[in-house]
Amino acid sequence: MAAAIGGTLRRAGAAAPRLNMPDSTSNAAWNRVELARHPQRPAFLDFVRELCADFVELHGDRRFADDEALVGGMASFRGRQVMVLGQQRGREIKERIRRNFGQAKPEGYRKALRLMRLAEKFRRPVLTFVDTQGAYPGIDAEERGQAEAIAFNLREMARLRVPVIATIIGEGGSGGALAIALANRILMLENSIYSVISPEGCASIMWRDPAQKESAAAALRLTAPELLELALIDEVVPEPQGGAHLDAPAAAALLGEALERTLIDLEQVTDWAEQRYQRWRRMGQFFVDSV
Repeated sequence: MAAAIGGTLRRAGAAAPRLNMPDSTSNAAWNRVELARHPQRPAFLDFVRELCADFVELHGDRRFADDEALVGGMASFRGRQVMVLGQQRGREIKERIRRNFGQAKPEGYRKALRLMRLAEKFRRPVLTFVDTQGAYPGIDAEERGQAEAIAFNLREMARLRVPVIATIIGEGGSGGALAIALANRILMLENSIYSVISPEGCASIMWRDPAQKESAAAALRLTAPELLELALIDEVVPEPQGGAHLDAPAAAALLGEALERTLIDLEQVTDWAEQRYQRWRRMGQFFVDSV
């Protein structure tokens, strides 16, 4: 559970992160949104290059196609053989179009599940990196079973017999993020966001005005410190001063320390599927004393 110490939030039993907290203004949450979406922010493959050795990308869902919005493969992380996978948005416009701006289709989520099952077969921990506004909502994706693919991933991830660590590295939106984030532990980079809907989408529904996005961002409580306080994530990983986009290697080093520490903690767990089940069953339980 989250605890408040010295004015900062932390996971119980962990050292307080060195957070660069924004000013307590009405647009503080929106500032985090802009940092999470910064075009130069380190992406999934940037972290793989910094943190992993011998990365071998694996392609295809063995049913329809290879979705380049979701990338994964085997790698070595600080002496451990792991399976890594995550959304890749792309930087230049051509790559963004090719990768569908990080919005995976059903074949992307089915590829992710294929790789997680492969990790289970070879007893490798799974490290997922979330960075998407959501699953692709197009007609072709719906025709191929987008909702079913996400739901099936959630069920099967709950049963995996290897440790799973999810890290929100940029924007984690809706079921498209959750489909690879049903993990034993969830980490968030300091300036990442994680929410059921984008601020613009929320504003369009609640106020019928997307210009109210800053108010929506504050209402959604989508920042890492807020989600830690609600015990929806397990740890906030600090970023270099000013944001990860200013020093990607330093940001990767900080994340690497957190991932290694979390892997060591999970090695003490005897039943990862049961721990994962209990963790998610506890989520969202709030009690109010009667008057």
